[in-house]
Amino acid sequence: MGAAIQNGGGGSNRRRGRRRGGRAQPMAEINVTPFVDVMLVLLIIFMVAAPLLTVGVPVELPKTAASALPTDSEEPLTVTLTAEGGVQIQTTEVERDQLVPKLRAIAAERSGDRVFLRADGGIPYAQVMQVMGALNAGGFSNVGLVTDTGGPTLDTGGE
Repeated sequence: MGAAIQNGGGGSNRRRGRRRGGRAQPMAEINVTPFVDVMLVLLIIFMVAAPLLTVGVPVELPKTAASALPTDSEEPLTVTLTAEGGVQIQTTEVERDQLVPKLRAIAAERSGDRVFLRADGGIPYAQVMQVMGALNAGGFSNVGLVTDTGGPTLDTGGE
């Protein structure tokens, strides 16, 4: 990435080196090969690291046979109930007594009222319903429950 020293005793530059008394002459060309090598290595590092940057809350979602909901242009708001009983809005931990005021503040800034509720499969049904009530009190009436696909169906074959 810098200029190299070229001595007068090699290759096609012998005549030039001899004319100047055999002293080492600075090379005027910039060698871009190391620069390209470094940039390719950085590109590979970012390509590998980019998928790892998505931070999620570890929740074991229940499996159902339901299909996915259509998406809007606005990023959906996600409320998560963790296995330990904590509540998170997106990735921010929220105390249960502060949930409704925070949801009201978020609802005032958003154009839609859709929210996705993720709850660990081991959470009691009563806790999920309490959070759904808080979502409704916070101004979100369009609540979608997030599950994993591939779960059991209650269809007995169309009898």
